[in-house]
Amino acid sequence: MIIKKIIKKFIPKSGFEKTVAKFKEDNRKHDLMLNYDLNENSLVFDVGGYKGQGASDLFSMYLPTIYIFEPRAEYTQAIEKRFKKNNKIKVFNFGLSNKKSDNYIYFNDDGSTLFLKNSQKEKVKMESISDFIKNNNINKIDLLKLNIEGGEYEVLDDLINLGLLNIITNLQIQFHNFLPNAKKRMFEIQNKLGKTHHITYQYEFVMENWQLNKTNDNN
Repeated sequence: MIIKKIIKKFIPKSGFEKTVAKFKEDNRKHDLMLNYDLNENSLVFDVGGYKGQGASDLFSMYLPTIYIFEPRAEYTQAIEKRFKKNNKIKVFNFGLSNKKSDNYIYFNDDGSTLFLKNSQKEKVKMESISDFIKNNNINKIDLLKLNIEGGEYEVLDDLINLGLLNIITNLQIQFHNFLPNAKKRMFEIQNKLGKTHHITYQYEFVMENWQLNKTNDNN
C-alpha cells in the first residue's frame, strides 16, 4: 500500500485531473456550487438528486422551493425520508430527458448512468423536461442543477429546441466526456447557451455555470 502511494505521488496528473483539482480548490474557497442570488421565493430544479445533500445545502442557505428529480428508487426513498417534514422540497421518482420513456440505469453509486452498461441495473422512468415545465405552469427556474451522467445533452437540447432557456436564471452543468462526440456536442450546446446566457465559472467536463443575460430576462 505504501509503495502504491509513493508511485501515485510521482505519476503526472492528466489535464482532466488538474481541472478537477483546481475546481475542488476554487469551490472550497468561493462556494461556487452554492453561491447564488436565491431566497425563499426561488425555485430550484435539482436534476440528479442522488442522496439529497446538494438540495440540503442550498435549502439551509436560502430556503427555496426545490424540485428533486431522481430515477433510482433507492435514492428517491432516502431523499423522501430525509425531507419528509419539509413541504418546500418535492421529490420526483423519475429522471428528466428530452422525451418520456422507460429505460435502464446502470449502477455506479453517484455515477449511475443510462449510458455505461454493467451487470447491475434498474428500470427507471424518464420524462421530458419541457413537458414537465409546461404541464406544471412553471415560468421561472432560478437555478437548474444538472448532473446526470451523460443525460445533460438531451435535457439541454430539449430546453434549447423548445425555447425555454430564457426562463432559467442559472444553469449549473456537469458535462460528461464518455459519450461519443462529447466535446463536439458540448461546444454546440455552449454556443447556443451563449445566445441567452454568459459563463460565470467553467471547468471543462467538471462543472460550469451559465447565468441569464439581463436582456433575456423576461421575468
